[in-house]
This record gives sequence, structure tokens and C-alpha cells, in this order.
Amino acid sequence: MTSPLFAADISVSIDRNPINLHESFQITFTANDQPDVEPDFSPLDKDFEILNQTQQQSVQIINWKKTKSIQWILTLMAKHAGNLVVPAINFGQDSSQFAAIVVNDAQVAANTNEDLFLQVEVDTPKPYIQEQVIYTLKLYRKVNISQASLTEPALENAVIEKLGEDKNYNTQFQSENYVVTERKYAIFPQKSGTMTIAPLNLTASIVIPGQRQSNSFFNRQKTRTQRVESAAISLEVQAKPVSAGTDDWLPAKQVYLREKWTDNAAQMIVGQPATRTITLLVEGATVGILPELYKDNMPQNLKAYPDQPVLEEEAKEDGIISIREEKIALIPGQAGTYTLPAIEIPWWNTQTRKMEIARIAERTITAVAATGSTVPLEPTAPLVSPAPATINENTQQPETGTFLQIKTLWFWLALFFACAWLVTLVYFLSRKTDHTEKQPFAVEKKSAVDKSLKKACTNNDPVMAKNALLQWGREKFKQSSLSKIAEQCEQPLQGEILSLNAILYGNVSTQTWQGAELWTAFQNHKPDTVAGKDQTDPLQPLFKI
Repeated sequence: MTSPLFAADISVSIDRNPINLHESFQITFTANDQPDVEPDFSPLDKDFEILNQTQQQSVQIINWKKTKSIQWILTLMAKHAGNLVVPAINFGQDSSQFAAIVVNDAQVAANTNEDLFLQVEVDTPKPYIQEQVIYTLKLYRKVNISQASLTEPALENAVIEKLGEDKNYNTQFQSENYVVTERKYAIFPQKSGTMTIAPLNLTASIVIPGQRQSNSFFNRQKTRTQRVESAAISLEVQAKPVSAGTDDWLPAKQVYLREKWTDNAAQMIVGQPATRTITLLVEGATVGILPELYKDNMPQNLKAYPDQPVLEEEAKEDGIISIREEKIALIPGQAGTYTLPAIEIPWWNTQTRKMEIARIAERTITAVAATGSTVPLEPTAPLVSPAPATINENTQQPETGTFLQIKTLWFWLALFFACAWLVTLVYFLSRKTDHTEKQPFAVEKKSAVDKSLKKACTNNDPVMAKNALLQWGREKFKQSSLSKIAEQCEQPLQGEILSLNAILYGNVSTQTWQGAELWTAFQNHKPDTVAGKDQTDPLQPLFKI
């Protein structure tokens, strides 16, 4: 219905009347001449939302008479149902007249099947904390849409990730044919209690069949804007069950744990590394909650050097798949057999609602000495002093020339050893001088490390403290990990370093660390008692932790 009203030279027309709530309509203001100023449409904000605004001009010449027309076309959507009034709009000194429009509630228009609507659902309304919830959105339509915008699902204290690509298919609903667009999300609630997923809003431009814009150069199809809203969904998030114990909480659909070794793992060689790769694959969990796989519980004389873990996460159509891979280099220190402890990952099966354990059984490996690692020493022939010759009257005395030759030989030998002794003395004196000159630099470096560690402990900064300790450990013990540096220290410094390591690489918040005790233990530490503890160890660390 069209209802033209006039105010001076400005006319008003509405494309449809009545309309339904959440449906757009167009109102056109037409002026026969350029007004004094641009119109002020702010009075519309009380009852309407302005979705779009355009302006058009046209000039017609009939019988040498020129006629100019200016149009302001607004696309509006009512904010509530009822008999609403389009207020007068000021165009400078001129203004338009009032216009009335009837806005029906959405339920009034729902007597027939709707052309456009949303449906949402979840696969489990009562999940456990951090359990994956599949949120499915379906858009039903039997009209053509030129463009549309859809809001994303929102939920406080939750991780939300989109799954895969959208699907389009045809279906029947209430004996009507619809085109369905389906989209899925994975939601991981991080807090127990009642939580509500906010409704989704779709704003779409619907093509009106058989109508085209007459003033458009390209003669495009005419559209109307419609907004639809989904229902809100409540979740009853349950806390971690008591049967889960105190271990890491890992709710998932399925968990796979496997190991892989390098070719030389069947029979290891002393001093040579073998790499063990442990992989944890979890369906229905984010990579952030996957537990650490390596534990420092290796047998004695078997060195372990864990590499940095590799984390991967992939969004499939049916949920999230997360992977954690850890590589550990193992080096036996002596020949023999070593038993590696079993690896167990407890997890909560979200399908059976029971605790299960993914396990790698304990493994025994054999280490043999390297071939040709030791070279047997040849026995040295015993030194036997020749028996003194018996001098008798018949024995001839050595000639004088021969005696002089022997004396000259001893002279030159004595001179040679004296020169060698002098050269050795000069060499050691020069080394002592160099060592004395380097002492201030070593003291200066130690002072810099002390200052850095003191500042970190004062500011309660665990990362800065770690860096200072690593620098101190590399200089003092030639170690590059906190756990190895702790082995070289006495209590209580050892305990403070291990506590710092647990905070940095565990599930504890670093904001709770206090550095006063670490600095006190470091000042009271006596390095001379353990300085040479690790210098006899021929195995160097393969990487930095």
C-alpha cells in the first residue's frame, strides 16, 4: 500500500503498509526542488532503525519546461510492534507531513510458514566443564537472498571455534520445500553452572520477485531487508566428577597414545643417542588442556633430553582434533639393561561417562659398549740394569778419546734439559699472568648475573629469574636446564630452583611466585662444595629448556 502525504513541496511515500516486526520497509521523501538544507532524520530513531539511506536526482523537460526531482530513500525496520507514526522531517524551513504505519507482531504473521527462519541446537545440554559441545545452526529459506550478515555465537567463560565449511542442501519442513544452510561450532565451557548461549541474529536482503528499481541504470532487482533471530540455549555445565581424582582433567571423545623409536633403539650403544617420539592424539578437546607426556623418572645412568613439544589443532566437521608430540633423546652412560616406566594418561570418556586410561607399557632396552671404544695398552718391557763389569788385570781401560766423547755428550744433554726447563717456566708464568688479568672480567660477569637475579627476585619475575640462573649455570657448571643446574646445588637452593622450574613449566600460575627465598638461598649457597660435581660428566646437553 502506498500512502502519499504532502508537506509544502515535499511528499512522503511508504512501500508497504502494514508490515511485520523484524521486516524492513522503505520510505521515500520527494522534493520538487533543492531544499534549503539537508534533511534531519534523527526523529526516526525513536521507533525505527535506519538500515540504509540513498539519494537520487532526476530532471525532466516536457514542452520546454524543466522539472527537477530529488528523492531520499530510507530503508527502515521497526523497533517494536504497534501503530507507529513516521514523524515530520525538517528540510530547512520546509518539512514533511506525518505518516502512519502498522507493525504487526511476529506471532501474528506466523499463521503461515515463514520464508526465512533460524534453528539452533546442541548435542549435549549438560556437559562437564571443558567438555566439547557441538552447536549447530540451520538457516531455512524459501526466498532468494542477495546478501546477509549473521552474528557469531557468544558465551562468557567459554572457548568457541568454528568447525569446517558451511553445508547447503534441500529439505522439507512442515510440508514446505526449503534450502538449508548449516554451520557448526565447537564450544568448550570453562566454568561450571548454568550458562546461556545468546541468540543469533540474521539480517538479510530478500529479493522481491517481479519488481525492479525503475530509476537504476542497471535495472537491478528490488530487495527488502528482513531480520530473524534464533532461540537462546541454556547449558547446565557440571563440575569435574569426584571419580576423576586429582590428575589432569581431560574430557574427550577418544584418546590415542603411541610411541615411535629410531632404528637403533633395539640395541643402544653407550654414549650414542636414540630418539623416542611420544604422540598424544585427542578427539574433542583443545590443545591447551593436553598434559605433558615426559616425566623425569628415567633409570640411573640413562640421560634424557626432551625437546620442545609440537602442538597441533585441527577443526573437523565433527569436532576438534588436538595433537601433542614430544621427542626425547636417550643416551645410556654404561652398558646394561634399562627399564623405562609406563606412561599413563587418565581421561574422561564423554560418551560412556567413565574414566579411562591411555597407556604405553613399560619397555626394557639394552645398551652395549661401543666397538673399539678402549685401546689395550702394550706391556712395557722391564728396565734391567746391566751388571757391572768385573775389572781385572786383563781388562783394557777405555781410551782417552772415547772418554772425552762421552763427557761432551752429557754436556749437551744437560744444556738441552736446562733450556727446556726455562721454556716451561716462562710458559707457566705467562699463563698465570693471563689468568690474573682475566679475573676482573669473570668477577664483573658474576656481578652482572647476581644483579640480574636479584632484580628478578625483587620484582617476583620468574622468567627473568630463569634467564639469570641459566646464564649462571652455563658459566659455572656448563649446564643449560634448570633441573640440571639444581643437581649441582645444595639445599635449599636446589629446592628453590626446582620450585621455579615447576611454576614455569607446570599448570601453576606464574603470578604466585615469590623470589625472596630464591635470592636468600642463592646468597647463602657455597659453590665450592659442588663446583666440580658435573665436570667429569662427558655428556653435554642437547638443547636448552
